[in-house]
Amino acid sequence: MTSRRLVAGVDSSTQSVKVVVCDSETGEVVRSGRAPHPDGTEVSAAAWLAAYREATADPSLLDGVEAISVGGQQHGMVTLDADGELVRDALLWNDNRSAQAARDLIADLGGAQAWADAVGAVPVASFTASKIRWLARHEPENAARVHRVVLPHDYLTWEIGGRSFDPVTDRGDASGTAYFDAVANSYRDDLVELAFGRGLELPRVAAPDEVVGESPEGMAIGPGTGDNAASMLGMVVPDRTALISLGTSGVACLRSDRQTHDASGVVAGFADATGAFLPLVCTLNGARNLVAMAKALNVSLDEFSALAVSAPAGSDGLVFLPYLEGERTPPLPDARGELRGATLSNLTAANLARATIEGVLWSLAYGVQVLREQGSPVDRVMLTGGAAQSPAVRTIAAAVFGVPVLATDPYESVAVGAARQAAWVLTGSLPDWAAPVSGTYEPQPGEAEEAVALDARYRAALAEVAARS
Repeated sequence: MTSRRLVAGVDSSTQSVKVVVCDSETGEVVRSGRAPHPDGTEVSAAAWLAAYREATADPSLLDGVEAISVGGQQHGMVTLDADGELVRDALLWNDNRSAQAARDLIADLGGAQAWADAVGAVPVASFTASKIRWLARHEPENAARVHRVVLPHDYLTWEIGGRSFDPVTDRGDASGTAYFDAVANSYRDDLVELAFGRGLELPRVAAPDEVVGESPEGMAIGPGTGDNAASMLGMVVPDRTALISLGTSGVACLRSDRQTHDASGVVAGFADATGAFLPLVCTLNGARNLVAMAKALNVSLDEFSALAVSAPAGSDGLVFLPYLEGERTPPLPDARGELRGATLSNLTAANLARATIEGVLWSLAYGVQVLREQGSPVDRVMLTGGAAQSPAVRTIAAAVFGVPVLATDPYESVAVGAARQAAWVLTGSLPDWAAPVSGTYEPQPGEAEEAVALDARYRAALAEVAARS
């Protein structure tokens, strides 16, 4: 009997680092480790390395592992000086101080369509280009010290390799910077200079299955990728299926053979981790809306879920706009959450609970509609993320999206996706691991009509908020 070969995947997320060790042939998770990251939207990249070391402190975790890859939170700005040392704390994707910088960049290039044509995406506060513009304008002394800018997963990959090779990235994560052309597979140096005022050293863009280096322990290191591209690998998403992730943020995306060029900024035309594309919608407000409303109602999350499913589809006309932290898509960084359509009869705890879930899900269903308009057919959705384990979220998702919903078991999709890439690097072929589907939820009679009405109410509310911004 041949012993199995082991690979590891790392998910370096906003909140923590997760490490999984998988069987390279089947994807079975055989061991795992975890450690927290500091809170905040501005964090030292050194904290990610410290957390990785804590998560892998038990020497048995990586025992026998032959290859490793990192999936990391996208867009974050990690600045290095000429000696490879950190210049300042990293600005994370959810740091909105660069919102005005994004607006300025759009104007500087001649408008949103010019950006969509150039790199498939229109700058928002999250993107690295916006963050380096902010740095150049607000911290000129730090900016003067910057020699190289890398992304979070690039930095951790480099450190895991003991800095034995120059920093590398992949086209999936590079496509989220707004200065990488994923069609030509090359950086747009002119856009770097437009954003920062001068050129920068940038990480080499490696091939998806390339061995980029070796760790001091002898593990082959894959190029890694951004968290969304890694999640697509880990979930093994079927064709014509949108992956909906509900964690700190909300994400809707699907694999495509072509890049989108959406000037509205709703869909970002990212690349995936296999050589194709990943048109994606990302909202700033995800599961924390549900936690906040449960706290306001003074109920547990289980009680919150029960309340929500007891209310009718559409929450009797109650509308909850989930912009508690501003919003990334649409780009409304100064927007705030709103409750609309409240009456004496519909202002109930059950309707408040359901409207909160409907609002969060609608913001992603709206994105799926735009994905369709951009030429990507969507016949069903697959749910993942912490909030996707809620029975109410699963049930209500079918009503809001109006298509079958594939539910998944609790699953570290980013870490497993990174491990699947590591298996590709190790064996030379991308393995056929199974999707973690645990059940299917279908829209109930009458819910398709209510989904149309709900969509109309939310679109009207969004139009009013956008007009004020």
